[in-house]
Amino acid sequence: MMQPPAPGPTPSPRVPCTFAGMVEGARLSVPMLPGILVFAAAVGAASAEKGLTLGQAVLMSFSVYAGASQLLALQLWPGAFTLSAIMAIVVVTMAVNLRFLLMGASLQPWLSRGPAGPVHLGLSALTDANFVIGSRYRAQGGEDTGVFVGAGLFMWVIWTLATVPGHALGHLVTDPKRLAIDMVMPLTFTAMSVGLFRLRRDRLAWPVAAAAAVLTAQFVPGYWFIISGAVAGSLTAGLLHVRD
Repeated sequence: MMQPPAPGPTPSPRVPCTFAGMVEGARLSVPMLPGILVFAAAVGAASAEKGLTLGQAVLMSFSVYAGASQLLALQLWPGAFTLSAIMAIVVVTMAVNLRFLLMGASLQPWLSRGPAGPVHLGLSALTDANFVIGSRYRAQGGEDTGVFVGAGLFMWVIWTLATVPGHALGHLVTDPKRLAIDMVMPLTFTAMSVGLFRLRRDRLAWPVAAAAAVLTAQFVPGYWFIISGAVAGSLTAGLLHVRD
């Protein structure tokens, strides 16, 4: 007599992606707007300084949509393009953006249960800002993936449009550090992230990540400190949870 097949694992319940959630995601993005506007303007100004037309600057912001990588690529922008110059830009910007692998992996248990089309569109607009918005919303018990998607798409549009006045202003904001503008987004990001760490053991990941980033910045040129800080903090949090 044949035995019935053993029941497989129960699939995780699906979660919605609603228009109301997208609107809520856009609303939650409002505190990020000052930093986004200023950094996008800085990218537009740097583009003008390197000789890009307005159309080229807007196209880059729309298709790339990665503030730190865009500014870095423009800093490395050569007078004459060669294969080695192109490879240098590709490798350095790829190193800066490796952090999105960790962010995507962190969001996977939630987003994988949503509708594939909208979720993939939202992932194409993944940034530090909507990662924090989505993670915080999920940590508070929210299920609607539209919040993540709406936050990303809203800030994508704002970023692209804000490139236009930056390009028109030319050289006024090409160096965000001169006016401490570069601190706007990190401070906002940190303030919004605090609520994600509700347990005391989680807080240890912060100083470990900061120490790794500072040490890397002191001894390794370029933007590798972003990667080292993210990896060190992630490994610390993972080890603490495994121990528990």
